[in-house]
Amino acid sequence: MDYHYKTKGVCSRSIDLTIEEGVVTNIQFEGGCSGNTQGVAKLALGMKTEDIVKNLKGIKCGYKESSCPDQLAIAIEEAIATAKEV
Repeated sequence: MDYHYKTKGVCSRSIDLTIEEGVVTNIQFEGGCSGNTQGVAKLALGMKTEDIVKNLKGIKCGYKESSCPDQLAIAIEEAIATAKEV
């Protein structure tokens, strides 16, 4: 399943991801801090969705209410919820 997520409250503008059988097989951030978003994407690649959410949800970036890792966790949760609705 491919999913496009518009981020909220962070420097990156969106996240495109692919989930296959509960595992994230592709992650692409648009915008944001290039090194950080590439690093987060590379580390999360091949992980189970529930492990990514457990590890990244709630991380904040400085004074912001969210972060790119937190937004990735939220995107995954939304993708899973959307897939269940279909």
